Amino acid sequence: METGAFFKITYGLYIVSSLNAEQKYNGHISNTVFQVTANPPRFAVASHKENLTTAYIRESGLFSISVLKQETGMGFIGPWGFQSGKDINKFAKVNYIKGKSGVPIVTENVIAYLECNLEQTIDTGSHILFIGKVSDAKILDSESLPLTYSWYREVIKGLSPEKAPTFTNYAKQQDKIDEMEMKNSENKKTKHRCLVCGYVYDPQEGDPSKNISPGTAFEDLADDWTCPVCGVGKKEFMAEE
Repeated sequence: METGAFFKITYGLYIVSSLNAEQKYNGHISNTVFQVTANPPRFAVASHKENLTTAYIRESGLFSISVLKQETGMGFIGPWGFQSGKDINKFAKVNYIKGKSGVPIVTENVIAYLECNLEQTIDTGSHILFIGKVSDAKILDSESLPLTYSWYREVIKGLSPEKAPTFTNYAKQQDKIDEMEMKNSENKKTKHRCLVCGYVYDPQEGDPSKNISPGTAFEDLADDWTCPVCGVGKKEFMAEE
């Protein structure tokens, strides 16, 4: 089976958000959002059973869909796609509003949003498919293009989070292995890519978020240095050609 064929199916990238009874917010990146009916308008989203957002949607019966713009960078995507709301408050440093139902709606790097009331859930094994009736929708940016999964993979060079419906074990992604094959080199200019989220550490740029000066080789980073996007350690990085 050529699993590469799966990536020829088109997707977008969205932030699906919800809340619980204590008014705590959470959300995650989803590439499985689609319209299922026109009148009344209904949309479906897929969410991993272990995601905190899944529990919030089940509890509140509400969810929002924020359509990301094409220019959205990995620094913004990282916490939503590769970190858990059990560990961080994803809404602490992001622009958002409360919808008419009270559901949180991310508006930063977003071109449009939908607010939905849950009508049906379908157990698909690892994920839950939530189907909701649209209660409100708004366009925030009519000029920018939406971020597609193809753009995310081919241009941004991002990978799928482990709980995404499209996740494939990195060791089996031969095209990525060919691009980022480990080489035994002492070249201090070598870039290293995170195998979890796709972030690239460039020695010429360093890591400003952690006060790592430009010119610092990956090998010279402290052993406890972590990826600024998803938080994994140095052992999860691979040297690039």
